[in-house]
Amino acid sequence: MVRYRLTDIETVREEGVWLFTGRVGGGEEREIIVVPCEDDSADSDVEAWENRCTHEDQRLYREDVGAVVRDGSVVCPKHGSAFDSCSGGCDNGPAAGSTLPSVDVAAEDGQVYLTDDNVSYIHAGPSDDDDDDEPGSTSHLRF
Repeated sequence: MVRYRLTDIETVREEGVWLFTGRVGGGEEREIIVVPCEDDSADSDVEAWENRCTHEDQRLYREDVGAVVRDGSVVCPKHGSAFDSCSGGCDNGPAAGSTLPSVDVAAEDGQVYLTDDNVSYIHAGPSDDDDDDEPGSTSHLRF
């Protein structure tokens, strides 16, 4: 298994979400979020998910505001669907019943490593995509 060091666990915990850009399957660039996982039954201290809501393909982490993380969930800024940080599953709002696409990472000796054979690291931070798909929120939640 090939591993690529992404960041340290403390940075992910302090920031709440750490964003990087990767290439999935040798094709498209995708933004990926690394989030703390506080579930005692989880295999890792962090998990990684594609940075897109399953409902309307909206970014969960936006460069202008970051990501909203509440009670162990990443919240979609458009409709308020909340995705569990450890499982990626959503049980509320328009995305209920869906799960974020996962990216394999491992936490070891305080470091976070990309271990997904289908994803290659490009750079830290958002993609160079100029696509302005950041609509205003229609959620009942206030951020």
